[in-house]
Amino acid sequence: MRRIGNKLCWDLVHTSGTGMMLKTLLITSLLGWVKCQETAMTCLLETLNEKYAYPADELMPLSCRGRVRGQEPNRGDIDDSLGKFSLTLIDTLDTLVVLNKLDEFEDAVRKAVSDVRLDNDVVVSVFETNIRVLGGLLGAHVMADLLRQRGERMQWYRDELLHMAKELGHRLLPAFNTTSGLPYPKVNLRYGVLNPLSRTGTESDTCTACAGTMILEFAALSRLSGETVFEANARKALDVLWERRQRGSDLVGTVINIHNEEWVRRDSGVGAGIDSYYEYLMKAYILLGDNVFLDRFNIHYSAIMKYISQPPLLLNVHMHNPTVSVRSWMDSLLAFFPGLQVLRGDLKPAIETHEMLYQVTKQHKFLPEAFTTEFRVHWGQHLLRPEFAESTYYLYKATGDPYYLRVGQSIVEKLNAYARVPCGFAAVQDVRTGTHEDRMDSFFLAEMFKYLYLLFSEKSELPIDIDDYIFTTEAHLLPVSLSTTKPPCQVNNTTVPVSQEEDLFTHSCPSMETLFPNNPSFAKTIRDSYKYLTGVGRAFHPLPVRCVQSQAVYRVKLVAEVNQTPEEEEVAPHVVQLISPPFLGRTVLTAGPAKFGMDLTKQEHGVKGSIVKASPYTACGPIDNAAQLNGHIALALRGDCMFAAKARRLQEAGAIGIIFIDHREGSNSVETPLFQMVGDGDSTEDLSLPLVFLFSREGAMLTAALEEHHNVDVLLLPKERHGDVILCGAGLSEVRDHETKLDSSRPEAVG
Repeated sequence: MRRIGNKLCWDLVHTSGTGMMLKTLLITSLLGWVKCQETAMTCLLETLNEKYAYPADELMPLSCRGRVRGQEPNRGDIDDSLGKFSLTLIDTLDTLVVLNKLDEFEDAVRKAVSDVRLDNDVVVSVFETNIRVLGGLLGAHVMADLLRQRGERMQWYRDELLHMAKELGHRLLPAFNTTSGLPYPKVNLRYGVLNPLSRTGTESDTCTACAGTMILEFAALSRLSGETVFEANARKALDVLWERRQRGSDLVGTVINIHNEEWVRRDSGVGAGIDSYYEYLMKAYILLGDNVFLDRFNIHYSAIMKYISQPPLLLNVHMHNPTVSVRSWMDSLLAFFPGLQVLRGDLKPAIETHEMLYQVTKQHKFLPEAFTTEFRVHWGQHLLRPEFAESTYYLYKATGDPYYLRVGQSIVEKLNAYARVPCGFAAVQDVRTGTHEDRMDSFFLAEMFKYLYLLFSEKSELPIDIDDYIFTTEAHLLPVSLSTTKPPCQVNNTTVPVSQEEDLFTHSCPSMETLFPNNPSFAKTIRDSYKYLTGVGRAFHPLPVRCVQSQAVYRVKLVAEVNQTPEEEEVAPHVVQLISPPFLGRTVLTAGPAKFGMDLTKQEHGVKGSIVKASPYTACGPIDNAAQLNGHIALALRGDCMFAAKARRLQEAGAIGIIFIDHREGSNSVETPLFQMVGDGDSTEDLSLPLVFLFSREGAMLTAALEEHHNVDVLLLPKERHGDVILCGAGLSEVRDHETKLDSSRPEAVG
């Protein structure tokens, strides 16, 4: 990427003939719908969104119908993406232009203009609505305006999508009405925040990414509409996060209080909760040409490479004590980071981390939602996330190495083999079992398909010059010409010291000549060091790994030799035994343990008590029925907040134990390996009550018993203490003996 005057543009290599062959493979293998005469992608969009789902927000690929909020079981925070505004339609508009399906794009824009309402009485995530809906409207407006200017089509278009974007921007603005300038995490599209009818505004915390991922969309909206208020608010939120960084380490935490600006969670990494904050600092500089954003990014980036990056790993550390690693696993969202490193011009660690991620996908088919530093599954879910494909695209465009086309091919093949179902592509509930979830998030079509298509496409085949645009975190296209064609709405006079660790790429963009001077095998040489990282294939002796030093040396075990078995961390099953009449101990439910709270293995007779359902059921707010819970075992639903946060509230309410129930409908201990609950990164020494976890089906048995008999006593204890028990895994009418199948690599879950 080079700066020409005030314009940024990519100086990238052209794709090879291999790209054309694999593009054909993509269309025929991943998207080939036999009955469709047009391109498969367009057919997929039309078939799924119109036949099965439209005008719903999302497709339910197993049920073959649309997901409408309020008509399906509540999934907690996940549903905050849904606002009854045809989410998938809007999120995929500019994808149609990339695919050169311009007639279909024009029809889809007409649908959005005529059918979509943005004033619905529904509480939505500010972050998700911004990146998916506002970003989708802006990206589609930019495309529609371009086509109109060409004079070929869209001559009827009168900036309707921009007007919709401006309306939505005003509906999101009430979230910024805080003393700090950090936005509330949720807003009611019709009533805003704090209105008696809004049903929101009681939240006190937000994630760093949630507050720091507004500047691209809000600044673009200001520049395109002429209303400065949007960019001003997004800049203010970024200013607060910058000022609240830890000055010693230059790192930020994961969750911050929006009122007093204090950090709530101090773990720092580049994955979930922080990821797109760093991404938007870099991309805000590219889009707006403001050096403040680049200076901030470079200072953060130096800290990341000093404390968090241990190639090929990206760890989480404590922001105030960054030599201390706070967890032994990584989440899949950090897979975007190699792509960001490509933008930064730091190719070597990008290649290293990407190769590690690729090896994990070869071992587990997909990237698990989280995996350990020994590359075992931590959380087995795979939501069809696009971040790994995104980094693959960036690395291919930067290196021209056909190796990354083969990586893309493997993504296509695995999607087709393990995620495709008759009505679409279904999220994978657990990569070890291959079970599906009735879920296909809008980002699958907005991002995954776009990056894969672009990976295998020649620039000359695209209807736009892709180098004229920057991708938002949702892969929407915003023109880099905004900084020169639209006047700035506000000058940010914040000054920051220039990082002392500047290099060749600190204020410029990488070129092929500099990155690969007469060395076309550069990327391969780096990758080969990690070729057998996960132990798949022959053994190797890894390069020395830098260790994090604290009072003791923290060492990361990268790989086991073939003739060795890695030390396995067993998950000891617990049980919930119903002991009151009419059960009298005959019904016993398999439960997962916790790594914090009372150690039931040290309680000779377990813990006994009657059960009471918490109110609210998620226990993520003030407990309304503390008097009823006092002295009883609480039932609480998983989701909305961390296990540790729920446990603290219920312990303060007087509960003597907690049974958490999975919010994922249909999960059960027969088909899904057990996991052990862990804390939220902070100390859990204050928690002294016993905690166990039931999957959805076993939990339904327990709640059904409570509804029928009103007073149910249970006994919580380890399975081994119970001896040969009768375990229930399907329903009250089905009681049978079985041994629970445990996977020693089952994840630890925090919430």
